Amino acid sequence: MSRPAAALVLMLRFLWQVLVSGMTTARIVLRSGPRPQAGLIRVGFAPMSEGGAALLGCLVTLTPGTTVIDIDMARREMLLHVLDLSASTAAVVSIREDFERHVLRLFGFPRRQT
Repeated sequence: MSRPAAALVLMLRFLWQVLVSGMTTARIVLRSGPRPQAGLIRVGFAPMSEGGAALLGCLVTLTPGTTVIDIDMARREMLLHVLDLSASTAAVVSIREDFERHVLRLFGFPRRQT
């Protein structure tokens, strides 16, 4: 897949996730009764450049219900705040399928310093 095509796919997936996550977040906030437990989770990510990790972090943060607190390039982990811990597995799957693989197509793997 060409870089422009990968960028378009990533943009469309991002817009879709913003819509779906926005509705889910609104439902959580507006419903009566007990609120789900929010919390922090660590999410590993594939080897990528710092620019790719930054873009991935931005995409995740701009998606309602999740916020990137820290990106650790040495461990290849992001620390996320999630609105609903019970849905954290689904959030990780979505990050990998909807964002990470497309970011990798755009940014590739980091080059080794010689």
